[in-house]
Amino acid sequence: MKACRRFATIKADFERDVSFLRGHAERHQGSASAKSAVSVKRNMARALNTHLDRCRECG
Repeated sequence: MKACRRFATIKADFERDVSFLRGHAERHQGSASAKSAVSVKRNMARALNTHLDRCRECG
């Protein structure tokens, strides 16, 4: 699958956020960061699917 630069940027931004939240959850046991990381991953999937549906270069 060929993806445009915007797709890669969206994915990288979300992955950075997920890794930050996972690291925070590991350092602070019992915090809500783990649930937030799952939510951010879900939002990433939604954003990337929407991008694929709308982008002429990716589709």
